Amino acid sequence: MRNLVLLSSLLVGSAAMAAPPLPGPEDIVAERARQVDSAQLRASIEKLVSFGTRHTLSSQTHPTRGIGAALNWTDSQFKSFGLPTVRPCETVTGRRIPTPTPVCNAVAIQRGTTRPNDVVIITGHIDSRVTDVMDATSDAPGANDDGSGTAAVIEAARVLSKHKFPATIVYAALSGEEQGLYGGKVMANYAKAQGWNVVANLNNDIIGNSCGSDGMCNARQVRVFSEGPRWQGREELADNIRRFGGENDSPSRNLSRFLDRLAERVGPPVNLDVAQIWRNDRFGRGGDHTEFLNAGYPAVRFSVAVEDYDHQHQDLRTEKGTKFGDTIDEMDFAYLTAVTQLNVAALAWLAYAPPTPGSPVAEGAVANDTTIRFKPVPGAQRYLVRWRSTDSNQWPLQEQVMPVLPQSGACARPDGLCEVVVKGVRVDNWVFGVSSVSEGGYESPVAAALPGGAFEPWVAADEK
Repeated sequence: MRNLVLLSSLLVGSAAMAAPPLPGPEDIVAERARQVDSAQLRASIEKLVSFGTRHTLSSQTHPTRGIGAALNWTDSQFKSFGLPTVRPCETVTGRRIPTPTPVCNAVAIQRGTTRPNDVVIITGHIDSRVTDVMDATSDAPGANDDGSGTAAVIEAARVLSKHKFPATIVYAALSGEEQGLYGGKVMANYAKAQGWNVVANLNNDIIGNSCGSDGMCNARQVRVFSEGPRWQGREELADNIRRFGGENDSPSRNLSRFLDRLAERVGPPVNLDVAQIWRNDRFGRGGDHTEFLNAGYPAVRFSVAVEDYDHQHQDLRTEKGTKFGDTIDEMDFAYLTAVTQLNVAALAWLAYAPPTPGSPVAEGAVANDTTIRFKPVPGAQRYLVRWRSTDSNQWPLQEQVMPVLPQSGACARPDGLCEVVVKGVRVDNWVFGVSSVSEGGYESPVAAALPGGAFEPWVAADEK
């Protein structure tokens, strides 16, 4: 009998050892990313190019040419994935829109199963242009700028609509970018009107080429642009940022750090290195994510490592043997696929993860210890208080981290906040932040415990 019991124990132990490990969060989001199809991306851009021009001032009623036809087709794609759609519009007049014109976005909403008000938004602008930004009639293929970003939005919807997530994912093709970032503003206004807690906006604008007009190529990296001090609330925050720090820790900057780390953690098929570009956008230029930042929402811009200036914002022509114009033959679809895979991995991870803890604050002036307080959030199985040296560009993974359990005494304060004391660590020499982690191991971006570091929009004290 003893031998039988021993044999049974050995068999059970062997079976347990032989059982494959359960997939971790990196494995799950990598599998989502693998479903991105290069052929689907190409087909989407071919269709977008077929509308001739997608200029914001082009026809909104013609069945096959102009911005209206392109928006209708994008809406039909979203619906074919089983997603409900909306068409937020605002009538706009401006320097590049001389007469009142409706600026409309094609938007699909994939509602979260348990936290539908926590929202992750992926955007690309569907409008196109030639050399003259007011030319609404000439052919403007807009294959890369920004057919590539719009195709990534559509492909992300196709892939992720097959799965369920605790948080909501919004897929948006924006109009009016070339005329003044109007589509981004329309979308940010819509998010505010819905009362959404916008966790992140991932804006994709020019993500489909790997070589520039000078022959320089880089298919290994994607640039992620992020603002430094947060713009929204900047006047009121300026004095405290000067006193306490926060010049390099806006929500946008920490979203950029999150994406950099995510690409490293997930690995194949996400084979791109994230080049964190620490400015809001390319030198002196802009994109739709800026309007999300203006509204107080965390946002970044994805763009190619090397821009090709001969094939953006150009009339279709050939001069001295050089071909100009934003045409599909100048694109690198393997590169576009890789950037889209990173977006899909990020959307999935952020929609699985709890939102970032609210309003973290650090205290510890003239003290040997540092006290951290923050608001708990739904869906968090634990929190991680992290700290890094003031000159470090990334949060350490293993060192300088303190776990906090929601059910612990640390989160039992009468005011509903969590509070922990980091012993023997002086606040002067470190930047502190807090992230939340789901039961499945999905960690949110880190919110810095500094002025302007909270991921929610900044609100003045007299407005709370």
